[in-house]
Amino acid sequence: MSLRGKITAGAIALCSSGLLAFLGTWEGNGQNVVYADKLARGLPTVCKGITRHTSPYPVVIGDYWSDARCAQVEQLVIEKGQLQLADCITNQQVGQNTFDALSSHAHNFGVPSTCASRAVGLVNAGRIADGCKAIAWAPDGKTPVWAFVTDAQGRKQFVPGLHGRRVAEAELCTK
Repeated sequence: MSLRGKITAGAIALCSSGLLAFLGTWEGNGQNVVYADKLARGLPTVCKGITRHTSPYPVVIGDYWSDARCAQVEQLVIEKGQLQLADCITNQQVGQNTFDALSSHAHNFGVPSTCASRAVGLVNAGRIADGCKAIAWAPDGKTPVWAFVTDAQGRKQFVPGLHGRRVAEAELCTK
């Protein structure tokens, strides 16, 4: 059984205020003008990380999105992603903060990548604290994970800001 049952029962909230605040910190509050995200090879992005891959509307660099449109699309995109994520989390002991941390990761990397991650595998195995740590760290506990982008030459580049987000997700996850 997946985590979806706890969502249906109201024990876990979709699009929680804590998650929205967290995403605002890392994706941008008041980012109403579509910009080319440098870390995503110029992918047009708006609001709290909305892109053409997630939005029901075109995302065109330079376009202005009202606060109301951002709120509407963010809610739609985040809830859709969380429902997909809930289907791959089988540990019923997962609480709101852990779900929000994994939701942030999925919002940044995509639900399939998060569901296939070592972090979710550990959480599902009942090792929630280890799963939370795995959001930011390799098994050695020293090597950062999920904090790299591939440059135009195909080389992986460490991005301190991405690692900062992973560490913040790991901390939120264990609260």
